[in-house]
Amino acid sequence: MPHPTDDLPILHADTRGAPPHWALLQRRLFDLLDSAALEFADRYARPDGTLYWRESWPGMDGSDDPYEGFMNMPLLYALGGSEQVLARARTIWDGITWQWTQYGQVHDEFDAYYDWMHHGEGYLFQYFMGFTDPSGLKDRQRAEKFAALYTEPEAGNWDPEKLLIRSPISGSRGARFVQTAEDWETHREILDNYLPPFEDLPGIDASAKSCPWSDDSVYAQILERINQRQARGDVPLNLAATSMATHAFLHSGRPELRDWVLAYHAAWAERAKRNGGIIPDNVGLSGEIGEYNDGKWWGGYYGWRWPHGAFSILEPLSIAATNGVLLTGDMRQLDLARSQLDMLWDLRREEDGKILVPNRHYDAGWRDWRVQHPMYGIYLWLMSFDEADAARAERGWAAQFDTIDTGFSSYGRQSTGGHMGFNGNTAQWFAYIRGRDPGYPVRRLETTLASVAEQIANFRSDANDPLTMDHYRESMSIHMWQDLTPVLIEALVQTTMGAPMHVYHGGLQHGTLRHFDAEARRPGLPPGVGALVEAIGVDFARVTFCNTDPQRAREVIVQAGSFGEHRFTSARIEGEADAVPVGGKWFRLALAPGALVKLELGLERFVATPSYETPWHAIADGPVPLRGRVT
Repeated sequence: MPHPTDDLPILHADTRGAPPHWALLQRRLFDLLDSAALEFADRYARPDGTLYWRESWPGMDGSDDPYEGFMNMPLLYALGGSEQVLARARTIWDGITWQWTQYGQVHDEFDAYYDWMHHGEGYLFQYFMGFTDPSGLKDRQRAEKFAALYTEPEAGNWDPEKLLIRSPISGSRGARFVQTAEDWETHREILDNYLPPFEDLPGIDASAKSCPWSDDSVYAQILERINQRQARGDVPLNLAATSMATHAFLHSGRPELRDWVLAYHAAWAERAKRNGGIIPDNVGLSGEIGEYNDGKWWGGYYGWRWPHGAFSILEPLSIAATNGVLLTGDMRQLDLARSQLDMLWDLRREEDGKILVPNRHYDAGWRDWRVQHPMYGIYLWLMSFDEADAARAERGWAAQFDTIDTGFSSYGRQSTGGHMGFNGNTAQWFAYIRGRDPGYPVRRLETTLASVAEQIANFRSDANDPLTMDHYRESMSIHMWQDLTPVLIEALVQTTMGAPMHVYHGGLQHGTLRHFDAEARRPGLPPGVGALVEAIGVDFARVTFCNTDPQRAREVIVQAGSFGEHRFTSARIEGEADAVPVGGKWFRLALAPGALVKLELGLERFVATPSYETPWHAIADGPVPLRGRVT
């Protein structure tokens, strides 16, 4: 029976070659991650997907953290991991969602209320599910239901007249205008180590790097100010919600979802323009900048000052900018993010041979001078291939970005510039793809194999036995799953997709290429096949494929863009004079046993409607979401 892919253009790679070291490492990593993911899942989750943990968990914090420990499993599958990994990931998502519903943080499958830094982290799990099976009803219906919480006013989060999300704390129970002592209870001892959230707390040095949230009298003062100044109105962090709406669009193609992303992003651009070019970090329910903050454009929740400073502004700006380009192909969607990077750069100064930019704004002005991380410019460059965006990534480049980061990096990590989730090598990948570090793929694959082995040893240790460990020893044992996860896939994303890892706090996984197993009719590279994206540009990509199996032929379907948003114009095997015309987002590559082939691919970028569809399932074919009773 013919397959629907039989009419796709096909290239035949028949030349054998010794498998390159990177290809053997890549396949070894796939095998190790498959086994480690399942062992990790079986150690920390029951067969029904619930986690071995506490009997209760109060407050609003922590509903994202269990998802983060397992969220890379569906993306591993989509890259070429095993079917068992995907099946276990689905069980665990359902189990965590049920369990945290019982604890009280989740309502109707979505966080009852929290901020979009944490929503963004946790719902990466759902975004990665989008890559796995677009014919699945539950994934699509959840995507549309979750997006509607922010695109439809009935949920209580969205004001369509003012084009604002009504609170920094929001979710399936609507905007939360009053935060209680119980909401922050589990986080207090950690926040003791952060700077004061306000500059007028009695008896607290506003310039200190710590603040005693654990002191009940201080805590009461903090809560009073949160509810007066930060609990109502919009913040730039909410731009991360554009990923949920884009995710729903990729499932459904509904134009109103795209329109919402563009309108909300444009609303923040207008606010920045109104504020002299600087994006304000707090906007009241009336749309007035600084409405509850004495007119100050700084001092909002996850804003220019507290708790992380510019990081929490630039990440959601990067997320919204790249989503906007994905949905339109219009590079002007990058301008707001560009303007804030440039604004900070214009304030730069030099210290000890390093160029530093401010990271926080206090009442007295800009403070906390740091090296500007290249990752924000890199995210923009991946969309535009504009040398001005490359320059934004490269200016002020520090030696720390030339060293591979192998650890779980925190916001303040300065050694390599890394960030959360073992994903600290965006700058290092950029140096490779720009031709400055050809040995990077092998080193990154080697370091990942070593890190996975270390993680396996960590989670196997008696100290981390979930059946005997003291889950009550500290509040942030809630982070144990993401600290111990062995599913470290940055190296696979970078080498096979030709892209950096997603923005950690809620970015979609953009990429140059995506692959499918033609024989198994599923996402990911076929067994034994390695792929290395070696160069990318505005109209081309160069990639090497290797069939490491000397006995069995394989066939890969190659896709232009993570979401089929690009189109191949041609595909040529290195050494052959003639290119095969493609004229679509897919072509087939037939790999003989032991074949090694380099391809030069012509590209037209952002010319197709992005979606989660596969070569075997069109978005237009459904499934149609279920409609419940109207009472």
